[in-house]
Amino acid sequence: MCAREFRHEKIPLNLGEELMAQEFMWGDVEDIGIRLQEEHPDLDPLTVRFTDLHAWVVALPEFKDDPKTSNEKKLEAIQMAWYEEYQDAQS
Repeated sequence: MCAREFRHEKIPLNLGEELMAQEFMWGDVEDIGIRLQEEHPDLDPLTVRFTDLHAWVVALPEFKDDPKTSNEKKLEAIQMAWYEEYQDAQS
């Protein structure tokens, strides 16, 4: 049995094969923050209203959670994770 059989993510068999898209839930704040930084690289996350942030998160193709289960604490955590990515990109 090879070690590859124990992996949970899809392993590309050739360079042209795409990796399986990760699914995001509200708790995946770091991953969501990275994606939001990719989508809006020049936007300071601290200037974004939570209503807009919520809309942008649920619009991500990888987002699979229930949009109705968000709350201010979850959105703030995502905003802070995005802000860390934003700061890293500015340096």
